[in-house]
Amino acid sequence: MGYLSLRDVVKTYDGKTNAVDGVAIAIERGEFVTFLGPSGSGKTTTLMMIAGFEHPTSGTIELGGENLTERKPYQRNIGMVFQNYALFPHMTALKNVIFPLRMRHFPRADMEARARAMLDLVGLSRFADRLPRELSGGQQQRVALARGLVFNPDVLLLDEPLGALDKNLREQMQVEIKRIHREVGITMIYVTHDQTEAMTMSDRVAVFRDGRIEQVGSPLEVYDRPASRFVAEFIGGSNFFAGRADPARPGWVELDRLGAVRVAPAVAHVGDVDLLIRPERLRAGAAAYGENAFEMTVDDTINYGDSLLVIGSAHGLPLRARLVGRPAGTLTPGAILRLAWSPPDAHVLAKR
Repeated sequence: MGYLSLRDVVKTYDGKTNAVDGVAIAIERGEFVTFLGPSGSGKTTTLMMIAGFEHPTSGTIELGGENLTERKPYQRNIGMVFQNYALFPHMTALKNVIFPLRMRHFPRADMEARARAMLDLVGLSRFADRLPRELSGGQQQRVALARGLVFNPDVLLLDEPLGALDKNLREQMQVEIKRIHREVGITMIYVTHDQTEAMTMSDRVAVFRDGRIEQVGSPLEVYDRPASRFVAEFIGGSNFFAGRADPARPGWVELDRLGAVRVAPAVAHVGDVDLLIRPERLRAGAAAYGENAFEMTVDDTINYGDSLLVIGSAHGLPLRARLVGRPAGTLTPGAILRLAWSPPDAHVLAKR
């Protein structure tokens, strides 16, 4: 049992198809957990059920050992930050932050000081008297964040809060939200379809697919050791090679077109498998890995400045390699590039 626990939570709108299908997860106090997945995967619906805006068809939601399932949103001490900010346009930043305190009947003498302290926490103390239309998108999002935190919620829910911001501002806000999480120590649940946000901000990531959770783990766990091909493809670039693992030859996989390759420390699956190699794990001209060397025919390249993405094929299999720096020679279409990988960089998945 975690501080916040969801047990076999199901949500259906039509009685036929489950938008959320048996979600179970335990979240510890003070954790930053991200619900990650494509549109329609059930992550936002799950968040809305935690907030109380949606009612589960079945299952239970517990917070601190108390059952929240039948409680109204205003009966739950849970904060919410929306993608569209949801600020009152006729209220100043300060009054927007004071509003939830007024609704919860906080002592009048304490409300303004508390709201100003929250605006200071998000770096907006100088803008307390401005209306939302006088603030930038990033500043409005900070006001929404201060409003969600001001009444000391047990949990803060954030529903794609950075989706409306440009790339640079999103990155700045990612850093700010993590800083605030460290300073306040509140339990946060963050919904996004952006894998970069999930990887850079989370203590743990729950990957959603078709109303279910495919995998829960630290960002590095779900990236380096995905539980399924879907998770591997959704988070980061991927190269897959079909093959077979023979228990009589531990530490090796026989690939259909590349032959026998070495993996480490041993293969957890037997029979038909998929071998995952991340594009950045491939090394150009790396003959030191012996058995895991092969040749790639170059089709195209994309220069990212700090790295070069090489697109091509090996023995007719599509392949991508992301190389740091610039490899020797010219990589024009048709060029042959010798690649290799270290055995610990391979991840073996059972065929589904």
